[in-house]
Amino acid sequence: MAANVSPTPTKDTDFDVVVIGGGPGGYVAAIRAAQLKMKVAVVESTHLGGICLNWGCIPTKALLRSAEINHLLHHLDEFGFAADNIRFDLDKIVKRSRAVAQQLASGVGHLLKKNKVPVFDGHGKLAGVAGDKRKVEVSKDGKPVAMLTAKHVILATGARARVLPGLEPDGRLIWSYREAMVPTSMPKKLLVIGSGAIGIEFASFYRNLGAEVTVAEVVDRILPVEDEEIAAFARKQFEKQGMRIITGAKIGTPERKGETATVTIESGGKSETLEFDRIISAVGIVGNVENIGLEGTKVVVEKTHVLIDGFCRTGEPGVYAIGDIAGAPWLAHKASHEGVLCVEKIAGKDVHPIDWTNIPGCTYCRPQVASVGWTEARARKEGREVRVGRFPFIGNGKAIAMGEPEGMAKTVFDAKTGELLGAHLVGAEVTEMIQGYVIARTLETTEVELMHTVFPHPTVSETMHEAVLSAWGQTIHF
Repeated sequence: MAANVSPTPTKDTDFDVVVIGGGPGGYVAAIRAAQLKMKVAVVESTHLGGICLNWGCIPTKALLRSAEINHLLHHLDEFGFAADNIRFDLDKIVKRSRAVAQQLASGVGHLLKKNKVPVFDGHGKLAGVAGDKRKVEVSKDGKPVAMLTAKHVILATGARARVLPGLEPDGRLIWSYREAMVPTSMPKKLLVIGSGAIGIEFASFYRNLGAEVTVAEVVDRILPVEDEEIAAFARKQFEKQGMRIITGAKIGTPERKGETATVTIESGGKSETLEFDRIISAVGIVGNVENIGLEGTKVVVEKTHVLIDGFCRTGEPGVYAIGDIAGAPWLAHKASHEGVLCVEKIAGKDVHPIDWTNIPGCTYCRPQVASVGWTEARARKEGREVRVGRFPFIGNGKAIAMGEPEGMAKTVFDAKTGELLGAHLVGAEVTEMIQGYVIARTLETTEVELMHTVFPHPTVSETMHEAVLSAWGQTIHF
């Protein structure tokens, strides 16, 4: 993809803050710095908006929306409608997804220009110090084009897909997330390796468009970071949709045979060889820590990610890291939050260190999955005495009226203090609902405040209230 980086609107090379990377962490940090009257610049080599806007969060949601519509069109009879010859145009689906991504990426350039933030088109790397300031070298096609100086440098270089030996994407039979977002034809039999958010979202998209989908996961369950009970519920729904899921899997190296590949998968003491016409590798990410000038600094890299404190500071004075390069959770909203917090700390604002347990996680499959805080297992492992509440969507009027009765809300409280330790949702539109629990945790509310909160009726959000009541044996509607 061609760079959509705007030309540098200034010849000035001395700044208060230089941000290396223009993704959802970097550009947000730059805008907030500009709002705080700091002189700031962004260095971006590829495309403003980063992976999220161009090849991640946004275009995948456009694809998933199309898949959701396809599902609804094939269930019109349930709502009193009928239609013949239902079909989809894959090229148009992909084209719409790319257009949505381009629209938002272009908007980032406009926002930076509006806030008078210059963008240097090139690759940025730390290049030593000059007095009390750090130097950042900007290069293009391997040749230096500018040398910037700043008292503060924020690393926001993101991450890339992890590649396992034998599963190297070839753009034809084995896809990375990029190829999976721009298919030229619909695979008949698809293997998705990895059941985290990325893998499950692609599995859901292709299954809802009619592909035979198998998901292989090396651990003993899908959605490994989610609450075990919620993940098990989601698995049942995926399997009802016709998705095959193999956990505890040992996956052999694919053997290519013309337009297909065979893969041997071992699980539960059994082995089988399966044939697929496409394979998506979704086995995690690695931080972009190479060639950014970390050598000779006190920046600590562990498992391809930069270690930071609660204010995004690295071990090197004046150097900060935000977003995916700084480790889990690898989420755009986490990157943006870190960007704002980091800049406000630099500006001397009174800010609290980031609490990563208050970062919500969202997976946009069907049904959706969303969570914040500790899982039940984590709470018990930490030695907490817990109260757990549950409420099924089948007891909620709005969910039934929508034709979406398959879902559940789950809460985990400290039994002694009433602290909301964690909340976990699975079902329709739960990625929009989880924010209620996020606010509750941020405000440090207890079960009392949540019980006394009035939830509108009829809404699916009422399940959140009932899940709180359930933890204290006060459920009304189930």
